[in-house]
Amino acid sequence: MKKIPSSLKNMILSLCLIGIFSAFIIGSVHQITEKPIAEAKNRAEADAIYKIIGMKADNNPFADKLKVKLKNSKSKLTVYPLKKDGLIKAFAIKSNSNKGFGGKLEILVGITIDGYILGYEVLKSQETPGLGSKVSEEKFKSQFVGLRPKEELKVKQDGGEIDAVTAATISSRAVTEAVQKAYDGYKKLSHRR
Repeated sequence: MKKIPSSLKNMILSLCLIGIFSAFIIGSVHQITEKPIAEAKNRAEADAIYKIIGMKADNNPFADKLKVKLKNSKSKLTVYPLKKDGLIKAFAIKSNSNKGFGGKLEILVGITIDGYILGYEVLKSQETPGLGSKVSEEKFKSQFVGLRPKEELKVKQDGGEIDAVTAATISSRAVTEAVQKAYDGYKKLSHRR
């Protein structure tokens, strides 16, 4: 086999061919993995919904999902209504906060039709392992269960009733903000009915 001469033109051509081949491979891998990743994400959300609500619904919450836009917000919350015997019994509301120590925090909050918080599950978090990740532990999460807030939810350091996780006040504030957003979404929905 004849050796290809080393010239600028040949090097650029080689790099372009390698780039095109690499882009093709990456694109193919993305197409192959896109659907399984989306299915796994939906499965994780469904598991979180049923864990928070504590009941199997008669309906498919994903098929019946709604979007709610909050006042002074560009984004919309996703609301999954859960029905039993044809009536909505609870909502699972996907909420978030950009104020976490590690950045964006995404949670799913369960709220009964009567406005009581059933709990929350963290879906996505970049909080510090060992400290900020403690907002996923029952000791912190249990403070929200059974609440029917009349005022804005806040951590005690900000004049509220939620005990922040020691050394993770920022993460605690982010979760509290996300739960409050979900509750605001619930209130907007309940005024529509």
